[in-house]
Amino acid sequence: MRILHTSDWHLGQTFFTKTRKSEHDAFLKWLLALSEKECVDAIIVAGDIFDTGTPPSYARQLYNQFVVDLQKQRCQLVVLGGNHDSVSVLNESRQLLSCLNTHVIASTGIPTEEQVISLYSKDKEVGAILCAIPFIRPRDVLLSQAGDSGMDKRRALGEAITEHYKAVYEAALTQREAVGKSVPIIATGHLTALGVSQSDSVRDIYIGTLEGFAADGFPPADYIALGHIHRPQTVAKSDHIRYSGSPIPLSFDELKHAKHVNIVDFSGDKHTVQVNPVEVPVFQAMASHSGTLKSLEQQLSVYENSEQTVWLSLEVQSQGYLSDLQQRIAAITEPLNAEVLQLRRARQNTAHNGVPEQKETLSELTPAQVFERRLALENFEEDEAAQSRKTRISQQFNAIYQELRSEDSAQ
Repeated sequence: MRILHTSDWHLGQTFFTKTRKSEHDAFLKWLLALSEKECVDAIIVAGDIFDTGTPPSYARQLYNQFVVDLQKQRCQLVVLGGNHDSVSVLNESRQLLSCLNTHVIASTGIPTEEQVISLYSKDKEVGAILCAIPFIRPRDVLLSQAGDSGMDKRRALGEAITEHYKAVYEAALTQREAVGKSVPIIATGHLTALGVSQSDSVRDIYIGTLEGFAADGFPPADYIALGHIHRPQTVAKSDHIRYSGSPIPLSFDELKHAKHVNIVDFSGDKHTVQVNPVEVPVFQAMASHSGTLKSLEQQLSVYENSEQTVWLSLEVQSQGYLSDLQQRIAAITEPLNAEVLQLRRARQNTAHNGVPEQKETLSELTPAQVFERRLALENFEEDEAAQSRKTRISQQFNAIYQELRSEDSAQ
């Protein structure tokens, strides 16, 4: 049995006003070719198919066309909802796509047995049982209790998620018994596992209730295909618990690591698992540079004869505030085949070098950074009560901020 594990497509993303349509189109065509070349039996997309709960029409078209094209290979497709996805948007085509060998599990608010799927090999034999678990919304597994402390809520949510995994895994065991042969069991998830490395584009989930899910809460599945974290990696030093990562860089800090999809093979009665990460090609040239104006001019000269327009993130180091910074950067990049999408001033540590703090514009800051700057102006005493108050203010802001960002995807 051979599966392909991918996640976090974020179809429809707008990147500093730039569409990613051509990149996503190229990726999906590459994925189809890879699936055919490697004779993949099933593809698992572990959440965040779309970037928002109201994806543009072209994003839905890419999604639907991929489903249609994949069926020419007799390859099963499992689509799981992520925290960016709208449950209603995924469900609106669920029944139609089921006629195209595609299973869509948008939320956990369905019977447990419907989250257990038999995966078939090319010879139409059951090759694996899948615990198809999408992003778990707290309201689907947990009832809030009046008077619960923050610690109580974190504990209750962690236990509820663990219990949900346990229930679906037990249903998978029952289904395996009905099949009558020992096939591997695969589980999925769209969440933050403790100890993983995130990137700027990853939206925190369970803010104020659960920082991350402990690996020992997962069931003893033969392979666990995770989504939500955009950097490919293993969890808790376990080769069988993996994030595939996003297929294209969704923020400039993701350029530090290559993008992958995972091809997973199962063999033998003991369900030996072999994971082969396959690097995804770069479909749009992107780069990040930092330095003084003079240094940046030297660094960027390599793009003068670039065949493809390069998207740039630039951080300018300067001892003074440059009111004409954008004009200076425009003059440097004008002869280059490059476009500056992000321009920042390097922050100076005023407490150590005595240099006056540099001015910043709102366009250079995220809402969270604006809040941090404002909070830093307040005078909190060193006693425990004042520090606790500061922590509560930060937690309340984060909870409200994340709730506002998640409103459309929670529909």
